[in-house]
Amino acid sequence: MTDQHFDLIVVGGGILGTFHAYHALLAGKSVLQLEKDNYPVGATVRNFGQVVPSGMEAEWFEYGVAGLEIYRNIQQEFDISARNNGSVYIASDEGEQTLIQELKAHYDLIGYQATLLSKEAVLAKYPAIKSAYAKEALYFPQEISVEPELMIRRLHQYMQTKFANYRLLYDSPVTTCETKGTGVVVGLQNKAATFTAEKAIICNGYEFKLLYPELFSESGIVVSKLQMMRSVPMANVALEGNILTGLTIRRYESFEHYCPSFKSIPTPDAYEELKKWGIHILFKKATDNSIIIGDSHIYAGVNNFDDLGFDLSHHINELMLKEAGRIVDFDVRKLQTTWAGFYPQHPTKHIVAYDLDQKIHIRTAIGGKGMTASAGYAAASIKKIYS
Repeated sequence: MTDQHFDLIVVGGGILGTFHAYHALLAGKSVLQLEKDNYPVGATVRNFGQVVPSGMEAEWFEYGVAGLEIYRNIQQEFDISARNNGSVYIASDEGEQTLIQELKAHYDLIGYQATLLSKEAVLAKYPAIKSAYAKEALYFPQEISVEPELMIRRLHQYMQTKFANYRLLYDSPVTTCETKGTGVVVGLQNKAATFTAEKAIICNGYEFKLLYPELFSESGIVVSKLQMMRSVPMANVALEGNILTGLTIRRYESFEHYCPSFKSIPTPDAYEELKKWGIHILFKKATDNSIIIGDSHIYAGVNNFDDLGFDLSHHINELMLKEAGRIVDFDVRKLQTTWAGFYPQHPTKHIVAYDLDQKIHIRTAIGGKGMTASAGYAAASIKKIYS
């Protein structure tokens, strides 16, 4: 495909941009997608790979449910690493039990399948969980997990094989994106070529500051720095699916919005230091039998997020490992790597969206909802942009 003009140019090769490209292609549009790096290396690949609509609220729950179907449909055609292993929220005390029971009642009302697991059922299904920790759990059998680094690149491969009117360019940082005449003109760094399109969608995370610095500065975006860890392969550890624990129950928006007791349950003293660093403990066993453990959250405003630094806090990792060791019976300190992820998000909005001249559309700062909600949200976003 050599044509330099497209119906749509998508800036950003991560999950949010890629699903915007995917839904535009399904609508019959010709699409050019531009990724600044050799392949995506940002928030899309630095996460657990948990697709958990059960943790979302309102329309974002609906986007997540739609996303489950999208992932499944693609997986049937092309292996993007999607596995239907379910999600489980494990309650460790009476307050957390109350919340999972209340969330179960909410999902029963709207027909989203959820099952309460007794302590005995939790230990039978997840033998790696310590008996002293588990009191009860809420299980969602329809939810899935993916391998983040594999998934996005395989999704790109799938789209390249499926859609003749799709062009993907890696190593193509965009330096200009401007409305001109009836469309947009996009320029690339150190490349003479420019591309034109009827519309452009900007989905490049906090790096949209390079294109629209004033808009970015005024956006109210904050950047969250997360610390995560990966164990050595542990084939003998039975811990399949998305494993979410008591601190997650006390953090996720679905519990906050749909559980009447959310604000009144007491916080154990042992959780105070963990909550200070935004720690909640998740586990996800990867296809190579390593186990991802995390995570933490510290924040900085949009105009000083470099203050977050590049370092990994030993203190935060120790807090996470100590809590993880309270939950599971394998040696969580047998690690092969640790890393930091940086996610843009907004303190009061689920996503930051701007429509410039009805030609340039910015969609960014989806925060930690990207893997779960991007597929469904992008479908609605494309429909609105082209309505």
